[in-house]
Amino acid sequence: MAQNPVQIFGTKKSKGARAAERFFKERGVKIHYVDLTQRPLAKGELTRFVQKFGLNALLDMEGKAYRDAGLEYLRVTDDRLLEKMLQDPGLLRLPLVRGGKVLAVGEDAAAKAAWAEMVQ
Repeated sequence: MAQNPVQIFGTKKSKGARAAERFFKERGVKIHYVDLTQRPLAKGELTRFVQKFGLNALLDMEGKAYRDAGLEYLRVTDDRLLEKMLQDPGLLRLPLVRGGKVLAVGEDAAAKAAWAEMVQ
């Protein structure tokens, strides 16, 4: 079992964040849930995920926030996009999960495999 708590960054509206929370609770893993609507993600924390997955992997291009921000039509620098993601958690593909040095984004099969690695 993971000795340190797993951090889940999400919002209460995020189906994926709720699924991650349930996954870890069912396995008796202590979690630290960070609601991004209450406490914004730190730039350093987001940068850690960007370095591993790339900026586009973190961007929820299917979401309402992406459309509302007009990002499908705008050309923005990576730095500006990072700032927008920090300001609006709706732009992020959630959940962002960190267990020790293992990081995961979203709730797809690869993310769930990473979650399983966190509980070993």
